[in-house]
Amino acid sequence: MALYHGPRCRQCRREGMKLMLKGERCKSENCAIERRPFPPGMRVSKRRRSSTEYNLQLREKQKIRRIYGVLEKQFERYFTISSKSSGVTGDRLLQLLEMRLDNIVYRLGFAPSRSSARQLVLHNHFRVNGKKVNIPSYQLKAGDLVQVREKSKKLENIHSSLKSLRDTPEWLSIDKVKLEGSAIRVPERNEIPVNVQEQLVVELYSR
Repeated sequence: MALYHGPRCRQCRREGMKLMLKGERCKSENCAIERRPFPPGMRVSKRRRSSTEYNLQLREKQKIRRIYGVLEKQFERYFTISSKSSGVTGDRLLQLLEMRLDNIVYRLGFAPSRSSARQLVLHNHFRVNGKKVNIPSYQLKAGDLVQVREKSKKLENIHSSLKSLRDTPEWLSIDKVKLEGSAIRVPERNEIPVNVQEQLVVELYSR
């Protein structure tokens, strides 16, 4: 599967906001947005940036894709599922992305970033309800238990990430001793801390 392997800070600069792609570095003064708060590429004085309705919608879609690390066709599939579900399409889209296994691993504090969480999942370091799952996009349901595999409980990057964990979302529960956690329920929109306007994405696909 194709993945983006370029500089992640470049993605944040392109969107003009912190997408939190590099964990703790994004919260420090070393963050690229702090040092170079302008888009990547050649800098021209009084550079004009398109502010058409389509461009605004496209940029919101790209923000969400980059935050969660999903490809174009994956994103389209999530949107199709969301549009056929009951409730608000934009809210449902973010809920599906939040319930991905790699995102849950990140939210629980087992990894400093979603890309790191994805790598840990791919390398078989986690179990879901006692079964090995190495698919980052695996959709969890309310009540599913995510456990660090017994042989992986001594991994330093998992413990160092947990030490820097500040708050666990209310819709998740975690046991730092047993190195396991679960999704108590599907999060509401106001519990998803991503600064995006998902309604613009709905409008984009409704064109």
